[in-house]
Amino acid sequence: MEIKNKPVKPKGKLGVLTPGMGAVATTFIAGVESVRRGLAKPIGSLTQMGTIRLGKRTDNRSPMIKDFVPLAELDDLVFGGWDIFEDNTYEAAIKAGVLEKELLEGVKDFLSGIKPMKAVFDQKYVKKLHGEWVKKGDNWYDLAGQLMDDMKEFKKKNGCDRLVVVWCASTEIFIKPTAAHATIESFEKAMKENSPDITPSMVYAYAALKMGIPFANGAPNLTTDIPALMELAKANNAPICGKDFKTGQTLMKTILAPGLKARMIGLNGWFSTNILGNRDGEVLDDPESFKTKEESKLSVLEHILQPKLYPELYDNFYHKVRINYYPPRGDNKEGWDNIDIFGWLGYPMQIKIDFLCRDSILAAPIVLDLALFMDLAQRIGFRGIQEWLSFYFKSPQHAPALYPEHDLFIQLMKLKNTLRYIQGEDMITHLGQEYYD
Repeated sequence: MEIKNKPVKPKGKLGVLTPGMGAVATTFIAGVESVRRGLAKPIGSLTQMGTIRLGKRTDNRSPMIKDFVPLAELDDLVFGGWDIFEDNTYEAAIKAGVLEKELLEGVKDFLSGIKPMKAVFDQKYVKKLHGEWVKKGDNWYDLAGQLMDDMKEFKKKNGCDRLVVVWCASTEIFIKPTAAHATIESFEKAMKENSPDITPSMVYAYAALKMGIPFANGAPNLTTDIPALMELAKANNAPICGKDFKTGQTLMKTILAPGLKARMIGLNGWFSTNILGNRDGEVLDDPESFKTKEESKLSVLEHILQPKLYPELYDNFYHKVRINYYPPRGDNKEGWDNIDIFGWLGYPMQIKIDFLCRDSILAAPIVLDLALFMDLAQRIGFRGIQEWLSFYFKSPQHAPALYPEHDLFIQLMKLKNTLRYIQGEDMITHLGQEYYD
């Protein structure tokens, strides 16, 4: 990636638009406003709380990331989006049940003023939901035009200088790439013909990229990872990244699996099951939507452990993932993992994890970081796939000729080295021999 523009502090407002204004988006928006008012801290946000080492360890240079790279200020963020329900952001947050009412009351005036635009939706792709606040159009192409009009109007109405789009809506049914996805021309033709190969998430991505707006995919849907939209992103100098926010159980896997591999500890099997009661859990109760999520979650261990390189340790390990819809749990997901490992001389051992997490609490800071980093990427001239943001995703988008990097610690090193590269600092290799010469 070539830095075409000198990284400077941005001026003006950044509009953050989210297709989907349910649990994740409302937790993100309410959280940012709470931080702006001094009511809470941005825990979990690398851009707001992380530091970055520069130079040698003896230099003692570790500034905050937000002070090192020219990110948009939280006070300059403006929020909007689309949803299939008409509730304003306060009402949607209350229904989502993620944040306590006391906290929401502190920002009610702000949240109540953010109302969703009508969504592009087709129940065929998310079978468990029934859209009420939905656009009507002649075909997908017409609907994409309506979304572009929404973006233009939002930008004008709110006095925004720049926009980013972060998908926070539901998981769509599993779809494989087809000829319709091969080129911009074939994609637009399929849109005009209302092809079933086109999904709502693709329509949002197309609309954003057509206008040169960065697009991040927070769900496991087939979206920007098709040739047509990758081509469009490059043509219009728009960054893209995805997919599927890395929260909960997969976050634990990308922390633990690299440790097992680093110590050459073998794996016989990894059984994972979840209970989840929010709208995401309801959507994933449909087998076709679960298939999309399963594909995303299953790929992690295979790529981290590299069984072809280490057949004696990881060949034929059994990996099972289940998600069970359990309404009483709400957004407070519980993930159980049973991990059968073996060590010296083949002796078996076990690890058991019970992670009682809050899905949207883990996802909200990811939305913030992606919005700020994607805006930065575009301002300095990065375009197309932003693999350096793999840190945030279960199934990182990557160049077709490469395998994805899932190891959380390698991902973090890549992200921070990219920031060093942007600012003209030396890469950190951790070689450290110079300290002992």
